[in-house]
Amino acid sequence: MRFAFFGDVVGRSGRDGLTEHLPGLRRRLGLEFVIVNAENAAAGFGITESTARELFDAGADCLTLGNHSWDQKEALTYIVREPRLIRPLNYPVLSDAPGRGAQLFETEAGRRVLVINLLGRVYMDPLDDPFGAVDRELEACPLGAVADAIVVDMHAEVSSEKMAMGHFCDGRASLVVGTHTHVPTADAQILPGGTAYQTDAGACADYDSVIGNQKEEPLRRFTTRISGGRFKPAEGPATVCGVFVETDPATGLARRVEPIRVGGRLSAHVPEVETARAL
Repeated sequence: MRFAFFGDVVGRSGRDGLTEHLPGLRRRLGLEFVIVNAENAAAGFGITESTARELFDAGADCLTLGNHSWDQKEALTYIVREPRLIRPLNYPVLSDAPGRGAQLFETEAGRRVLVINLLGRVYMDPLDDPFGAVDRELEACPLGAVADAIVVDMHAEVSSEKMAMGHFCDGRASLVVGTHTHVPTADAQILPGGTAYQTDAGACADYDSVIGNQKEEPLRRFTTRISGGRFKPAEGPATVCGVFVETDPATGLARRVEPIRVGGRLSAHVPEVETARAL
């Protein structure tokens, strides 16, 4: 099976980048399933029904969120109606957070893909333990028995917490990938137990920016320690960043992982694959 995960979509630029490039990538790479982190899709903060619809229309099968899940208040009701929108799994039970933190999808070919969204705790919102939450989900829906592929989006600030999650899920998930820091890391690998891993998928955003935002306000705050206004998404052409994974059909574990980068300012990289059949 071939699938791809794309990092944080930032504003109009990121949405336009996916609309331009994702249909072609699906055809070229023979992608059976596509996951997109969309927590910054609406003007850089949160998601709305209309921005989600743009990403679904572009070819996303599932959207994950993060610490900006509820920045747009309509997301609180939209997520109840839209099962393809996934918020972090590890909200406290008493928070009564709407929606779901994990969802099992079925592809057109009849394969089942479990998508799990987690929020890290180091320098992030103090949610419940993401390791305990994902452990329960993986026990309830094991790879190879219930799910043909499992993707874990670890939305976290520090690389060590993301890497720890990768090793914690090794052998039980097809892919563990980090989001939130918006910069693609150069460590795409298959862990010893067979799980594909990358510390951060990067962002779908204009990289002539500060992590997808127009440069002036972040620079002002760093140099003067005084806020001059809100962060605004950069508006130049986006680089679409993500991760391509090919799994073993018998086990659901990864046998190939490569970064994806197309458009914009970063050096382009698209995996070379045989397009005659999707595994």
